[in-house]
Amino acid sequence: MKKKIITFILFTTLLLIFSCSKSGMNGKSEAYLNERVYNDSAVSVEREGAVFNRDMSNLYGRERSEDAASPTANVSNVERKLVKRADIRIRVENLETADASVSDLMKKYSAYAASTEIDENAYRYSLRVPSPAYDVFLGEIDDIGRILRRSENTEDVTLRYYDLESRLATKRELLKTYQSYLGKANNIEEILSIEARIADLQNDIERTGTQFRNLANLVDYATIDVNLLGPAASTKYQGTTFGERIKELFSGFGGFLSIMVVVIIGIIIYGIPILLIVVFFVWVLFGRIGIIKRLWRKVTSKKQGE
Repeated sequence: MKKKIITFILFTTLLLIFSCSKSGMNGKSEAYLNERVYNDSAVSVEREGAVFNRDMSNLYGRERSEDAASPTANVSNVERKLVKRADIRIRVENLETADASVSDLMKKYSAYAASTEIDENAYRYSLRVPSPAYDVFLGEIDDIGRILRRSENTEDVTLRYYDLESRLATKRELLKTYQSYLGKANNIEEILSIEARIADLQNDIERTGTQFRNLANLVDYATIDVNLLGPAASTKYQGTTFGERIKELFSGFGGFLSIMVVVIIGIIIYGIPILLIVVFFVWVLFGRIGIIKRLWRKVTSKKQGE
């Protein structure tokens, strides 16, 4: 009986020990698996962040290299981009007829007037003419009248033109890349950083695009400043004639007389009354009435009596 009880106790003890050891093994295995999954996730996130940061660094590098790049591209095999200007002064017999001729040339060659100024004996235009028609337009406008002065200037902007075009295309591609990275950002800081770069790129694109459009407009349309002068005066300037001198002399003498008349009138109006007042006071004080004389006599007589 005692042996059975001892055997039962030993069996139960062994069973409990085996169960505890198994549960401990299972707990350690589960903890190990959880830790491994967490570490794998962290590694994955870290790898994605590293890839994202590497791509962003590459983009920043592309931007810096693009901004620092100097316009040294080889443009020997591309179409030359030229900005043409001309200034021409023409003497015409009739301004209205010449103005009509200029309008006909503008319609003929699809040109337009950027500005127009009309004076008494001159018309001034700032014409924008399509560059392919520049030489022909100048040749035909010479026939309007007699050329007084003509100057031309051509500026080669090929390097600047293609540099702006290349920069604009590159910035647009970078903008698309940054916009695609918005969905790959891991946190708010990365999203804000990408949005800031997108805003800067959009401003750069707008500024570069404006410069490129202005330059392209100068290339596509040449500028011709036209100054039409009416007929010159037929009589030459002559010196002052004898009659004109006599006229000037009498004109000056007439001015002197007018001043004297004003002085005389002033004397009559103001001088005579003042003179009469002075004479009256002299007559009262020193004349027949002689108030001053009488006072003087009284004073002297008193002194003698004493």
